[in-house]
Amino acid sequence: MEFGISSIGDITRDPVSGVLVSEHERIHALMRIAVHAEEAGFDVFAIGEHHNPPYFSSSDTTLLAYIAARTKRLTLSTSTTLITTNDPVKIAEEFATLQHLASGRVDLMLGRGNTPAVYPWFGQDVQDSLPLTVENYALLRLLWREENVNWAGRFRAPLTGFTSVPRPLNGVPPFVWHGSVRTPEIAEQAARYGDGFFVNNMFAPMEHYARSVALYRRRFAHHGHGAPEDGIVGAGSGIWVHANSQDAMREYRPYYDAHPIHSRSGVSMEEETATTGLTVGSPAQVVEKVLRFPEHFGTLRRVLFGFDFGGMPESKIHNVIDLVGSEVLPVLRKELAESPTPRR
Repeated sequence: MEFGISSIGDITRDPVSGVLVSEHERIHALMRIAVHAEEAGFDVFAIGEHHNPPYFSSSDTTLLAYIAARTKRLTLSTSTTLITTNDPVKIAEEFATLQHLASGRVDLMLGRGNTPAVYPWFGQDVQDSLPLTVENYALLRLLWREENVNWAGRFRAPLTGFTSVPRPLNGVPPFVWHGSVRTPEIAEQAARYGDGFFVNNMFAPMEHYARSVALYRRRFAHHGHGAPEDGIVGAGSGIWVHANSQDAMREYRPYYDAHPIHSRSGVSMEEETATTGLTVGSPAQVVEKVLRFPEHFGTLRRVLFGFDFGGMPESKIHNVIDLVGSEVLPVLRKELAESPTPRR
């Protein structure tokens, strides 16, 4: 199983100190966080794409290329890249370029996004979200696998004899994850192509996401990619870690309340940690929670931790990276190696 850090790229006023960092400061802080993640033993760093405040992460491949130049081992990914409002030609070209720059340490997660206002900004209608997803991904796959493409569809200009450049590194396209919160069509799309399926595992009970994973696994087998347990599944996990749980809860509470999504949910931190993938507590509590994920989702290939949001100071984020790297990841890897996870 791979373990990584996932960022939504928000800029939120620190609810404790009142400090609001600049875009410049936040962007460079995130770059330092990614480099530190590799040093601490994480496997993956992923950034989400947004085009609206309070986020800065509108150019995921640019950010990841910067990180690629400063790391050697880290897999660079997204969480997510908008398949609905991006041109598939540009996705094909930009991620193939990133592949070459990072010597292959690249994959991506495709999603529809959670901001309806984005669609008209890019000339699309939110009501077309699902057909855009289907058509754009079919074209993206074609562009990565074939040259001299002749194609016509509903949502963009036709292509005649078109070859996207550069070609994928060594002829192998980046691996694709499909991110979903509740839409069965996305689970079906991931299963149809034998791609990965990722659930963010936050903001709703784990049982909610387990239903989507079960559907994906059934359809993965139906489409001939192997048994249901062979499905490629990943899950998110919001975390905040201190040496003891009381300090973790005390420190994290104001940031939970300031989080761009948590703050609108009306759900208490205690309720969310009890029912979702969020863990606020000691290293042992994080280990215990993650080791229970396979009970809901079966064998996992990737877990992404999110904790750099809500105005949290960069210094505290680095402390958590060190603590997770030294006391969580080694234990998880040892436990998973000694006790194979359930396969569904």
